[in-house]
Order: sequence, then C-alpha cells, then structure tokens
Amino acid sequence: MSIPELFFIAIALSMDAFAVSICKGLSLHKADIQSTLAIGAYFGAFQAFMPFLGYLLSGCFQDAILFYGHWITFFLLCVIGANMAKEAFNPEEESCSASLAVRDMVPLAVATSIDAMAVGVTFSFLQVHIWAAVSIIGPVTFLFSIIGVKAGALFGCRYKSKAELAGGAILILMGIKVLVDYFVI
Repeated sequence: MSIPELFFIAIALSMDAFAVSICKGLSLHKADIQSTLAIGAYFGAFQAFMPFLGYLLSGCFQDAILFYGHWITFFLLCVIGANMAKEAFNPEEESCSASLAVRDMVPLAVATSIDAMAVGVTFSFLQVHIWAAVSIIGPVTFLFSIIGVKAGALFGCRYKSKAELAGGAILILMGIKVLVDYFVI
C-alpha cells in the first residue's frame, strides 16, 4: 500500500475523532492550547495504537485466511465505511462534556478508534508496513483532532455529519480499490 493510500486511510479513520473533537471544542467554549493538545494527544495516540493492536492480533490467524485476505479487507473497510456514513445521517444528537479527565477521555478515544483496529487487521492481510501506517495515522488524527477542537469552538457541530460521511466514503472506496487491484493485478 502506497504512502498516499495510507494517508487517505488515515484521514478517513480520523473523521470519528474529528467529529468528537468538534463537540469537545463546542463544550469547552474557549479552546486553550493545553486542552486542544490534550484532546489531540488522546485521539492521535489511540488511533495509532489500535491498528498496531489489530495487526498483532491478526498474526494469530493470518496464515489460515491469507487466501481470503482481499475479501476480508474489502468487507471490513466497506462495513466500517458504511457504519460511519450511517452515523452521519443519524438524527440523534451526541452530547459531549468539557471534561478532559482520563476517565472521560479514554472511553472516547477507544470508541473513536475501534474501526482503526479492524483496519489494522486488514493491514496484516495486505502486508502493509505497520510502522509506516502507524506513523501516518497517529499524527494525521492528532492534527485533525486539533482542527476539530478549534472548529468546534468557532462553528459548533454544523459539519460533524459531513466529516463522518466523507470518512465513510473514503473507507468504502479503499475497500473497492483493494478488490479491483486483486482482480486486475
């Protein structure tokens, strides 16, 4: 998988963290540098760690299903992308507290990075260099989270659903590309 492809996956994966960061920014009312960096660090670190964890866990059964890896990758990326797109149209409004306590931030960081763990599993099937992926996904999510906090403080949750929809579409397109590459190459 090329660096530009990893970059697009990183952007897609960061959309959940971006959306939650927007709500955090809205709840903070004034996003100071310390709060902004803390939110970015939580989301960036978990978003980088979870693909690595998925990659490690997949090693237990990689040989048994390597033959079906392209189908599994296609399926996982499309399901994750469709779920993100579905959330974009969910009329239920999410609320977010201004708390940056570990007990409040860790569950948010885990929840926004579960899909990244599934993508980590697909990385092992595609034999992606995990350190390159992690070194792109973490900083991209960190940056998008900082932007999200600032945007939330300025604009509110107006663009949350568009960010989730874009992230879902990118993951679905990447899944389709994996399948097309398998059959064409």
